Formats: sequence, structure tokens, C-alpha cells
Amino acid sequence: MSILIKPIITEKATSDSELLNRYGFEVSPKANKVQIKKEVEEVYGVTVLKVRTMNTRINRKSKYTKSGMQVGKTAARKKAFVQLKDGDSIDLYSNL
Repeated sequence: MSILIKPIITEKATSDSELLNRYGFEVSPKANKVQIKKEVEEVYGVTVLKVRTMNTRINRKSKYTKSGMQVGKTAARKKAFVQLKDGDSIDLYSNL
């Protein structure tokens, strides 16, 4: 199983990639920073300076309807933001 699941393409992540050379990825929940760094360097051929990770928690929601109370939840995810060396870049939009 691959460590990198998908890139994070949001307005804030795109701004970070343009201004700060920092890219975001959704990663496997069991991956650590060393594994993430190796995977990004192998897949994209860049030099990674720093890796920051965060775990997002499950968000539970409920609403009341005619048929009763509906309960749901969002999935827990792990995100990683990697800082690249100056001069390196990743083209995330090439295969869309």
C-alpha cells in the first residue's frame, strides 16, 4: 500500500505551494515523517527539508428530521505538509 493517498488541492494549499514551496498530501494513518519524506522524494524526485503532520479527528453530526434523528460522522484522516528545497517544485496539475 502506498503511503501517499492524494494531494491536498485547496485554496490555502495552493497559496502555500506558490509562496512558501510547501505542498500538502493526505497520507496513510500509520505513516511516520521519515516514511513520508522518502516517499515524496522517490515519487516526485525532489529534496524535502521538513515534514509536518496532523491527524484530523472524527466529526460526529446529528440532525432531527420527520423520520427521526439521523446520525453521521466524517472520516479521520492524516495530513502531511512537506517543505521543499528552494528551486524544487511539484506539478500536481499535470495528470488531471
